[in-house]
Amino acid sequence: MTEPTTLPTGTRRLAVERGTLRDTARAHLARGGGVLLTGPAGIGRTTVMSQLAQDLGGFGHRVLRCSPSPAERESPFLGLIDLLTGVADDTLTALAAHERAVLESTLLRSAHPMDAEPDEGTGAAAGRDALVLRIAVRKVLARLVGTGPLLLVIDDAQWLDRPTAELLNYLARRADPGLSVLAAVRTGPEASPLWRDADDSGGALELCPAPVRRIVVPPLAVHELAELLERHDHPAWSRPLIARLHQASGGNPRTALELSSALDERVRLEGAESPGSADPLPVPDSLRRPVVERLGALPASARDTLVMAGAAVRPTVELLRRAGRRDAAADLDICVRHGVIRVLTALDHGTVRFLDPLTPMVLRAETPYERLVDAHRALAEASDDAVERAHHIAQLTAGPDPAVASRLAAAASAARRRGAPGTAARLGRLAAEYTPAGLAYVDIDRRLTAAEDGIEAGDLDFARQLAHEVLGEADRPADRVRAWNVVIDSCGQAMAEIADVFPEAVRDAAGDPELLAQLHYRMSWREWMVGGSAARAHGHAVRAAGLAARTGDRRTELMALTQQAALELFLGLPEADATLAAALAAPHDVHAMTHHNGPVYLKYRFHLVRDELDEARAELRTLVYRLRQRGSADSLSQCLIGLAQVEIQRGRCRPALTIARQSLRIVEEAGLSQGPAWYALSLAETAGGSLGQALSAAETARRHSEDDDDRLFLPRALHAEGRIRLFGGQSAQAVELLRRAGELETAQGQRDPATRRWHADLAEALAAAGAPDEAAAVIAVARRQAERLGRPGVLATLDRASASVDASRGELGIAVRTLESAATRLRATGYPLEEARTRAALGRVRRLLHDEAGARTAFAGALRIFTKADARPWITLTRAERDRAQDAPAPLPEAGSWSDQLTSTERSVVARVAQGATNREIAAGLVVSVKTVEAALTRAYRKLGAKSRVEIARMVMTGPTA
Repeated sequence: MTEPTTLPTGTRRLAVERGTLRDTARAHLARGGGVLLTGPAGIGRTTVMSQLAQDLGGFGHRVLRCSPSPAERESPFLGLIDLLTGVADDTLTALAAHERAVLESTLLRSAHPMDAEPDEGTGAAAGRDALVLRIAVRKVLARLVGTGPLLLVIDDAQWLDRPTAELLNYLARRADPGLSVLAAVRTGPEASPLWRDADDSGGALELCPAPVRRIVVPPLAVHELAELLERHDHPAWSRPLIARLHQASGGNPRTALELSSALDERVRLEGAESPGSADPLPVPDSLRRPVVERLGALPASARDTLVMAGAAVRPTVELLRRAGRRDAAADLDICVRHGVIRVLTALDHGTVRFLDPLTPMVLRAETPYERLVDAHRALAEASDDAVERAHHIAQLTAGPDPAVASRLAAAASAARRRGAPGTAARLGRLAAEYTPAGLAYVDIDRRLTAAEDGIEAGDLDFARQLAHEVLGEADRPADRVRAWNVVIDSCGQAMAEIADVFPEAVRDAAGDPELLAQLHYRMSWREWMVGGSAARAHGHAVRAAGLAARTGDRRTELMALTQQAALELFLGLPEADATLAAALAAPHDVHAMTHHNGPVYLKYRFHLVRDELDEARAELRTLVYRLRQRGSADSLSQCLIGLAQVEIQRGRCRPALTIARQSLRIVEEAGLSQGPAWYALSLAETAGGSLGQALSAAETARRHSEDDDDRLFLPRALHAEGRIRLFGGQSAQAVELLRRAGELETAQGQRDPATRRWHADLAEALAAAGAPDEAAAVIAVARRQAERLGRPGVLATLDRASASVDASRGELGIAVRTLESAATRLRATGYPLEEARTRAALGRVRRLLHDEAGARTAFAGALRIFTKADARPWITLTRAERDRAQDAPAPLPEAGSWSDQLTSTERSVVARVAQGATNREIAAGLVVSVKTVEAALTRAYRKLGAKSRVEIARMVMTGPTA
């Protein structure tokens, strides 16, 4: 094992992205130079600066800080006074008398002749004093740097007074080593005109000594926003509503908090319900007023054009011109110059984008209803898109209208075909609302179709609401079971929450085999995810497939066959391939063939267990392409999770990290269960990011799976967290997590170790924790299964684990041969990261044999592979091990001495005990756990008849015993 790496033991970071930003800025500042943070008001620049100042202060930096305000911009040297407030007067004693006098006068610590009324010659004197002041401040900072690194923190640099800015500019060009500057500048419409754009922040860059790094503080992600609201004791809004708050705020923390507070006030004080997906969010006056002021500065014609752009679904210059805004291009150009919108290039059809997502919301609230109706009427006539035209027609219609309802239903179908299920769901619900009361069955069908589209779009609350509406009205079994299916599908990973649904749904099915097929398919998932039994889940899947085939329901048949094949693969049953082939056979169903629980998706997992990584990647890339064109957010996210895992196994760590983050963004924005996406991110961070971020992601994945009572993904999250603890040298914690993962998988019925590859990691953790016999037992069971099914990749990793058991028992020669063979086979099967892990283990064992040349060669081989894969955590760990391998080993007793009866591990431990090393120091030097050292020392005591470390030392010093 590697030397223990410091990992958090249960802390929750604010955010993956903010953590990365802080790591980047902190590493840069620790080497000197400057960092400039930019971003709009409320984005969190000050928070990040405070965290960085605290971090660096903890590392020994002295921190001086100033935070100017707009009112202070015209007060000369107020920024300098603020900055040097914490500098004691005795620090100035080293200055020459005239330097100290000028500095103390500037800091208002004493009077000075330059404060008097100007007369002839005063200008020249003031010029000399300005130069003296610069020299004096530089000397003071140099003296402070002499006692340790110094950090200057300048928040809201756009409000810094000009004399202070010029002085800091002078200091930045002549900065001493050990001085670093962290500055922040506000950008956006609320900033000073000179600092409005991030690209115009050159003035602030000049405050920072070289090298300078400019970092844009990014908006919060959805999960970060949820944590922010939770920490500020805001209500536990639904995930779709949090996604709407995120969209409306643009990820700006301050804006999101104010929107949430306004929404809470309306719900609490006014007794209103939480807004639906189509209802507007309340905008508080504090946010509305600046937008109104910006809009008020526009000419009337430009404001009218903006109103129409805000009413359009996809506003373009051409659409606005056709809708009657003849001067649309000129009006929009004015809006661009005022920083309200941007217009994309001609390649994007001149699409209009609002820079502040609050602007169209405020526009709609501030515009008289009659003008909005006129805008929708003009857009309906101008639009050449059936979906957009139907949207505008619905805004113009009051009360049920069968013609409008049919038009909306047709538009929903068009949106569904083009891969926009969210739009289809919204239009479908409108179609139901405009359906006359006499067409009850049509109304129910349209609501259920909209609910199913909502599932595809990830709007689960919307789908559940419609389903429960139908259950309150419908009496036909088909309608009721269809609604129950929506309720079941909308729960995501949290199927434990709907235990009472299945008996009611079965009663409503009234023995209809087609309806029962749909329910047995879903019961199969519940039995696996909640019941934890793959065997019982398999029985439901088989029954579902049979009933669906008998009734001609090809979609349900294909989905059930896919589930059956997946379970047979997990259970190690030989018929798995034949079942998958039946699911892939014609006739096909488009929904099943592009679903993440469909047969095409499952093909990649069959490739994976056979070590066919390139084929698995090709299947997933094709499916991802189709889903990006038209498909559900859930399916796209799951396919990206699979693709990230494949890229990790292929040794492409950087793309894997990008893909995993995409998956997380999708589930956050759609309000889907997040456990699987956090799991994928933890794997990607472990491979190509940082172990700290990986652990945070794995813990989050575990919490989500535990909250959902999801036994299908919980073992994977535990495995991910256990691997990270293992790699960080925390073998006892790793054993606890990995053992739990193994127990859950085994209880579910796993019989193919290639479907969940936790066995080798658990065995290595057990060996490192001083439990080689248990490790050997884990390996033996997995090896029998892998040999029966022909899983060469699994067998090679089990051999690496077996070598760790051999090494812990002192059988180093056997371990070397096993590791060399395993590395060769892992290269042949195409697992570069596993091969590199094996070569690193080989380096550790060769070091125990005092073969330093062989150890360096093994570590160098591992480093070459890790570097090519951009596996950053592994590069760091392996370099550290390589450098330790170059240290001189402790001398061992010669052959023929008392040490003959000891194993090589026991001899290494005894030799270091004789040199006075502690058990922890010995563990670090030998790269084993403390428990392994203690066990080896206990055996040595028994074999040598020694009772203390003193006796051990005496034996080594006196040489061979009689």
